[in-house]
Amino acid sequence: MSVLDIKDLRIWLPGAVRPVLDGVGLSVAEGETVALVGESGSGKSLTSRTVLGLLPPGASVEGVVAVEGEDVLAMTPVRLRELRSRTAAMIFQDPRAAINPLRRLGDFLTEGRPGSRERAGELVEAVGLDQRVLRQYPHQLSGGMLQRVMIAAALMGGPRLLLCDEPTTALDVTTQAEIVALLRSLRDRFGTGLLFVTHDLDLAAAIADRVYVMYAGRIAETGSAASLFAHPRHPYTAALLAATPRIARTERRLATIPGQPPDLRTELDGCAFAARCPLATAECRAEPPDLIDQVACHHSLPGGERA
Repeated sequence: MSVLDIKDLRIWLPGAVRPVLDGVGLSVAEGETVALVGESGSGKSLTSRTVLGLLPPGASVEGVVAVEGEDVLAMTPVRLRELRSRTAAMIFQDPRAAINPLRRLGDFLTEGRPGSRERAGELVEAVGLDQRVLRQYPHQLSGGMLQRVMIAAALMGGPRLLLCDEPTTALDVTTQAEIVALLRSLRDRFGTGLLFVTHDLDLAAAIADRVYVMYAGRIAETGSAASLFAHPRHPYTAALLAATPRIARTERRLATIPGQPPDLRTELDGCAFAARCPLATAECRAEPPDLIDQVACHHSLPGGERA
């Protein structure tokens, strides 16, 4: 059963001449972890925030964003508040920016939830913390401990869908591994669907069942984590993997993707990646490719080949 279904999502922002999200479609099933990966500015965070109805000022939107079969874009403000408190929740990137530094963490967890102190205690223990943190202030905890508090806060309403917006970016690699293991165990324990936004391909490979690769507001490729990372078919996916640092590399210089992502103030007539793609042809520059057989490319790579 799907807890999240996004279909043909398009979002326009003031001053942009093309959609910042252009026909995005993805799904997350109950108990499944789906990773959304790509460069900064590709539209990953905006996609996840749209699931909670958190649209930028002045944005206009088309498409369907359904959480447990109900379209978020058609919800009233009252229903949106219910969605955010019970059905879906988000773990933000920087816990110190999301938690009031002047309040105890127990008050943060139970705010707006009368009689929920006992549940707060259960959840901080579920994320590997002692209940004494409920009496502490944010400055008394490390970044990794605060991120665990954020995860507990997201679970307070018993959500069916958990949106993780780069929740490990500010953490060291050891703490990252602990948070990933924690999210995996919580998913298995509560049957929660996870949408995990990240630019870290190794992290996505470690946690995700399926992966969507996003570029310039469009889905470039999707598939199971194992097959997509082992045999990338879109030149962008292959280029991202080639640019990932590896300890065993013998090359003296790290591979890079030439050029820059397209500016939102410029029109796109063809494939968004054409200007940076080594396989681009006149067809690519004239006609945007449809997502067919899980890849949006006129000249998709055979399995195992790298751009």
